[in-house]
Amino acid sequence: MELYILNNLPWFWLAILVVSLLIEGMTMMLTSIWCAIAAFVMIFVSTTPLSFKWQLLLFALISLVLVIFTRPFAVKKLRIKKEATNSDALIGKHVLVTKKITPLEKGAVKLNGVEWSASSNDGTTIDRGVEVEIVKIEGVTVFVKTL
Repeated sequence: MELYILNNLPWFWLAILVVSLLIEGMTMMLTSIWCAIAAFVMIFVSTTPLSFKWQLLLFALISLVLVIFTRPFAVKKLRIKKEATNSDALIGKHVLVTKKITPLEKGAVKLNGVEWSASSNDGTTIDRGVEVEIVKIEGVTVFVKTL
């Protein structure tokens, strides 16, 4: 088997290329794509008289250099904006207090026609009718801060 691989190195690197692309296609983490690029380069390098151990070293170096220098740039450029959904979308919204909030008793706020239990984020008293911002949500209670 070892002799077969050594006699057919371009096919070996093609197999590494295909496996790396399959892994990248399943994970979409921009990690194995760099190995695929390095394997593509190695297909051409394997036609030279360079020994297999030097080819492996060159493959590893190319992959490492690509990961270190191009992955951060690619991740930054390909970043998909995370869209807030469900209750996460409420964080940052401004609402009016409909029931006074005290450190010892929850109050209420109304948002989109739904009344939520509310507590002050910093433990202060907030009177009815004050505009507040939703800071976080725990269970069915929103934590708010005054503007």
